[in-house]
Amino acid sequence: MPNLTALPERAPHAGHDGEQNDPLGQAVAAAARHLLERQRPDGHWVFELEADATIPSEYLMLHHFFGHVQPEKEARIGRYLRRIQQEQAANTGGGWPLFHGGPLDISCSVKAYLALRLIGDAPDAPHMAAARHAILAAGGAERSNVFTRAALALFGAVPWRAVPMMPPEIMLLPRWFPFHVSKISYWARTVLVPLTVVMARRPAAQNPKGVTIDELFGTPPEQVKDWPGGAHQAEPWASLFKGLDGALHRARMLFPRTHRARAEEACERFVTERLNGEDGLGAIYPAMANAVLMYHCLGVAQDDPRMVTAWAAIEKLVEEREDETYVQPCLSPIWDTALVSHALMEAGGAAEQQAVARGLEWLLGREIREVRGDWSWNRPDLQPGGWAFQYENAHYPDVDDTAVVVLAMDRFRGTLPGDAGLDGAIQRATDWTLGMQSRGGGWGAFDADNTFHYLNHIPFADHGALLDPPTADVSGRCLAMLAQLGRGDEAASQAAIEYLLREQEADGAWYGRWGVNYIYGTWSAVTALNAAGLPPEHDAMRRAVTWLLKHQNEDGGWGEDGMSYPARGGTRPDPRQHAPSSASQTAWGMLALMACGEAGHEAVQRAAEWLMARQKADGDWPEDDYTGTGFPRVFYLRYHGYRRIFPLWALARLRNLRASNTKRVAYGL
Repeated sequence: MPNLTALPERAPHAGHDGEQNDPLGQAVAAAARHLLERQRPDGHWVFELEADATIPSEYLMLHHFFGHVQPEKEARIGRYLRRIQQEQAANTGGGWPLFHGGPLDISCSVKAYLALRLIGDAPDAPHMAAARHAILAAGGAERSNVFTRAALALFGAVPWRAVPMMPPEIMLLPRWFPFHVSKISYWARTVLVPLTVVMARRPAAQNPKGVTIDELFGTPPEQVKDWPGGAHQAEPWASLFKGLDGALHRARMLFPRTHRARAEEACERFVTERLNGEDGLGAIYPAMANAVLMYHCLGVAQDDPRMVTAWAAIEKLVEEREDETYVQPCLSPIWDTALVSHALMEAGGAAEQQAVARGLEWLLGREIREVRGDWSWNRPDLQPGGWAFQYENAHYPDVDDTAVVVLAMDRFRGTLPGDAGLDGAIQRATDWTLGMQSRGGGWGAFDADNTFHYLNHIPFADHGALLDPPTADVSGRCLAMLAQLGRGDEAASQAAIEYLLREQEADGAWYGRWGVNYIYGTWSAVTALNAAGLPPEHDAMRRAVTWLLKHQNEDGGWGEDGMSYPARGGTRPDPRQHAPSSASQTAWGMLALMACGEAGHEAVQRAAEWLMARQKADGDWPEDDYTGTGFPRVFYLRYHGYRRIFPLWALARLRNLRASNTKRVAYGL
């Protein structure tokens, strides 16, 4: 591995000079110092990744399933859950939302309520009464989603018929069958495979405190005849699959035992092969928890190495704060390190250069070169190369992360006097990314051509996120990578340009799958199109500028929340009020306008002033908003790094463009 940190220090960026009299330079320098101080000893960065109240609630439920009572930790989780409930009461009426400022979510609120009952909160306590009233007013716990009903069934709170059938025998189906695990997304695959065993075995939680939540149901669960599906599920698929589910429930006891044994063995092999050490199955909490439950159902002892490893992965996600505890859905070190590297390269300076060198050296050590993951089912001749999102997740490298890492490494090597050993990693990752391009010119995040859209209508897919189809934001990053590498004229790049132009909304924006939402998607698209050579005068760029200017808040910033995701899953925005400005989204708006050739526009200056006015003394920015997306409409993320990374990136870029002879952004990101 090359020693990037042994390179001679370069002169500080010119923008560092005269900082005392330059507010923009001061803001850049303070934000850069903030990031430098948070680099880990081995060179990487990782920030908290926070979801809603669901994950810490599920963690507590999992422990009580096994009879584990942890009074001190439970008290800290309880403080976390109660604080969120209190802070969000104005918009939820007493329950819990999926994101800061969002409305009550039934499923999240039911799980949080159950978790507090398991901790010992009395149902007649004022905060519990408020939560119960809010849940009942929204339709009661019988309106919970599929995964919540599966969790409740483990505690005997609903009958198992409330959960759609998904038998382990799906693992025995041939690839040509309409349903096969290769046809669903990586996250659905890793969550569902172990869960099929759990649903087939139907274990009962130990529930040492004997907690029940009958008070959350408007209709007694045993009397409910029609459990809800997803709003996106349409006819004729919905009725067809509902009828099939009913037939499977009735035939449950008729499955041949030999087939069931073979199917459960296939599930166990799948999970164990992908157990992923202490980073866990799929490196995401729901899959990890289901792996523990599956092993339990199969009689695996608690001291078995598989079970010990699976539990260790779960505990690695526990985040301790001063007086409270929550559980992260996963960890984001590759993503964080790559994005910080971009921001610090934009900031410039000797210390920043050395920090980036250490970060990229750490990333080189995380390259996936040996494992042919699930992506190879659809690309059997493609050689591995690239990076995951988490510390380790070799079966599931991430196209988006890979492109962002390559963009950082390529930009960094452009500052070096010779080959620093990055060329091989960049070439392997580029070859893999090209091989993962889907038909039509776009890219999904983890699989190619994962577009079996009829599967989102099965009863188990009420979240509408069973698949991993191409998206504008991931495709934009891949196009940006190819263009920055000088390959913008190749057929793959031209197909990507055409894909992005087709995906632009009538109002000029792009839908953001992995970030909230149209601001993120538009930034992702226009940076790529700029890198690919579309001039600022191009109609797509002009329409994007018009949309961005129209949606800038009066205070100069940009803001958008999860309600901008269409209710039925399409790409048309619902009518809404602008959300309050946030640091990360304001930065995306600035970066997007600058990519469209508008560095001199007064809207960019107003946004910069908004950011500078709100920067904290330590160089950080306040941001409670959830500007990341796990699954639109059902799962959102608060990246604690975004408020630190993107404002620095935007302000440094503005400074650099003002100091340059050209106003064109020269990089893919």
